[in-house]
Amino acid sequence: MAKLNAELMENPIFQSSLPLLNNPVPVADSAATTEAEMKIYIEKIHSTEVTFKMIPIKGGKFKMGSPDSEKGRNEDEGPQVEVDVQPFWMEEHETTWLEFRQFAMRFVRDSRKPTDNLTARDRLADAHAAPTSVWGTGPQMENLNKPDYPAACMTIYAAQVYCKWLTTITGRYYRLPTEAEWEYACRAGSTTAYSFGDDTEQLNDYAWWLKNSKGTVQKVKMKKPNAWGLYDMHGNMSEWVLEWYAKDTYAHRKPGSFAAPVKPPITKVGHFDAWHTIRGGHCEDDDVANLRSASRKASLEWRSIEPGYPKSIWWLTDAPFVGFRVVRPLLPPKTDEEAKQYEPDPNVWFYYREINSR
Repeated sequence: MAKLNAELMENPIFQSSLPLLNNPVPVADSAATTEAEMKIYIEKIHSTEVTFKMIPIKGGKFKMGSPDSEKGRNEDEGPQVEVDVQPFWMEEHETTWLEFRQFAMRFVRDSRKPTDNLTARDRLADAHAAPTSVWGTGPQMENLNKPDYPAACMTIYAAQVYCKWLTTITGRYYRLPTEAEWEYACRAGSTTAYSFGDDTEQLNDYAWWLKNSKGTVQKVKMKKPNAWGLYDMHGNMSEWVLEWYAKDTYAHRKPGSFAAPVKPPITKVGHFDAWHTIRGGHCEDDDVANLRSASRKASLEWRSIEPGYPKSIWWLTDAPFVGFRVVRPLLPPKTDEEAKQYEPDPNVWFYYREINSR
């Protein structure tokens, strides 16, 4: 066990992200300590030319979920509850393959030269475990080398490890959004079924769904953004949020200040096969109700056709319509215990290692 413990100490997935925030890599307009100081900024993945835009989202209260009168409403969208969301930045579009593959395909690590003067931050970023090779995930993988297409088919664990890698390489705290943050940002101040209103005739202006996409994911930023400048919140790709899925999630949520993801009890080892929540609808949806701001769906058996054992903790063979976008809270976690609520569960990696005979 001594050897195993030493290995665990060296694995970045078991290390706290908080010390990495002390000396962030400088990026114009990215520093803020108050909501008033928050600005749009362009993040750059260190030692690459890859960039993405982060949009400041002011804090505020909103009614999460849908009213009983909303057309297409499902029971898991209520009861509505007033939530107070704290300020954060959100990526203006879904995370693209150009961004994700810097981590997932080891582009940043493999581009290092023997003569490079690596910082401690670089070494730690390079040490993060990266996903296995992509395989069997359908026609969406044809977009792998197209920079403006959203990354697809990753598990929520892979998305969370990417966020931790991104935190490591930038020194700014990135993670997946909570359900409250995602819906708040999607609504952009609206109380209607969609951020643009209730008229589904306008849906083609804002969203990719089966009727106008033919079931194929499209480039980011091809439709109109919502009022806060966020693209593809309705359709194109469904997006991971931090919560485990339960039909009665909202019954566990109390009105008041937003503090952390609302996670109903779950007992499976390492949450390896726990259902998680996705938001936003996607390009294969034929029902406009699935693209509403309040619509929420569960991840299902999306690795069922994968023949290997154990099944991958990185990729989903049966969900080519799932992606994500990152957020950055104005106020990052203060303690390691708080950070654990947002970061990848190390037990997933540990459990996978234990049952993987290779």
